[in-house]
Amino acid sequence: MTDYRLLIFDWDGTLVDSIGRIVESMRVAAAACDLEPLGDATIKGIIGLGLPEAVRTLYPDQHDAGLQERFRHLYSEHYLALESEPSPLYAGVAEALEAFRGAGYRLAVATGKTRQGLDRVLAGHGWQEYFDVSRCADETASKPDPRMLHEILAHCRVSPEQALMVGDSSFDLQMARHAGMDAVAVSYGAQSPEALRLHKPHLVIDEFGELCTWLGVRSARNVVVEG
Repeated sequence: MTDYRLLIFDWDGTLVDSIGRIVESMRVAAAACDLEPLGDATIKGIIGLGLPEAVRTLYPDQHDAGLQERFRHLYSEHYLALESEPSPLYAGVAEALEAFRGAGYRLAVATGKTRQGLDRVLAGHGWQEYFDVSRCADETASKPDPRMLHEILAHCRVSPEQALMVGDSSFDLQMARHAGMDAVAVSYGAQSPEALRLHKPHLVIDEFGELCTWLGVRSARNVVVEG
């Protein structure tokens, strides 16, 4: 197995169980803007993109900049209300991340969230200083463009061959491939295992703790995360 030094994680749908809140917020924003309601699978298919890119993908015929901005505002407002209590971590995430840190891995986040949104949820989990570096869609290019991975690699002074991307969407896997990195997909997030396997990840895991087994790291026990 490759000797990875850096593990890079998507946030929503990979570390945190927030998919339902994202889908609901998209539905509320669409209804308020009198846009066609879309099914859950369609909405889940854009999770991972930056919000502007997600709106343009869902409603490609809507070119009114004012409408797009109103949609983004309504989505953010509703999602923020739902996040008054932060979305929970998936089972095994806290223990596994602590184990990875103990084993000497550097940890990073690459997300379609805004910087304000990520900072808010990191604070909600007491993780302001937990990760070595993070990149958000509004401060760099949206997935699947590899720019945020290039920036993370440069910050950590790690080559693509020494880093692993872990995510729940095709955008995560495409981004990793464009950056020359290996990737692991999680099956419990936004997209189905079948859709993820089309992008040929090294591994598809059904529970986050399986990543510890694959990397040969003993999972930490009895870890308490504040928040």
